[in-house]
Amino acid sequence: MASYTITIEETGQSYRCSDELSLLVGMEALGKKGIPVGCRNGGCGVCKVQIVQGQYVSRVMSRDHVSAEDEAQGRVLSCRVRPASDITLRVLGTMKKNVCRLVGAADASVVPST
Repeated sequence: MASYTITIEETGQSYRCSDELSLLVGMEALGKKGIPVGCRNGGCGVCKVQIVQGQYVSRVMSRDHVSAEDEAQGRVLSCRVRPASDITLRVLGTMKKNVCRLVGAADASVVPST
């Protein structure tokens, strides 16, 4: 299992995310301003981001929220992609004040960087 640094362009904040977890799950570990959180499984489109730099592995995304052109341009749902390198992303939705929950110690594979 590899772990990569994910940087949110708007805030400059970064966090570590395992290649086994989605970018959204890693973001939730911060418990701070960042990617908007919705259904967590690609059904709502709330967590749409633009991958500015880096490589990722994606799962199937609803064309209701991500067109083929969007996907080709790196506009993806953060709940449906896992990092394959360090990534810089831009949040396309409205950034919330805080994400919905903190990930507990049981999710030790996601460790926020300082």
